[in-house]
Amino acid sequence: MIQLITSPDNIAAFRAIGEVTKQDYENVVVPAVEAVVAKHDELNFLLELDTELGNFSAGAWFEDVMIGLKNFGKWHRAAIVTDSDNIISFTNAFSYIAPGEYKGFKKDELDIALLWVGGK
Repeated sequence: MIQLITSPDNIAAFRAIGEVTKQDYENVVVPAVEAVVAKHDELNFLLELDTELGNFSAGAWFEDVMIGLKNFGKWHRAAIVTDSDNIISFTNAFSYIAPGEYKGFKKDELDIALLWVGGK
């Protein structure tokens, strides 16, 4: 499941828990992302992972890719909050191949991540 995280209106912020499905993206993620882009003409995105990546369904991964492609030129900052060093390293490296800035944070740095991702 994906839940919204309370955040400033220039951030689409989420927590992934347990199994994550295509419907989670369609009902929660896509509307929040579209609202941020419509209001701010850029995308600041935060995802806190409280589940394993293997719990994302194929449909969820497809929707994730579609969000990325649909908003390709709108990405400003994206933060992934996890205790996985591999995911943090991958996220940090993503800045070199895609528009915007990407940064991984440990779970105890959630407040720092929210401040960073919402910054100008």
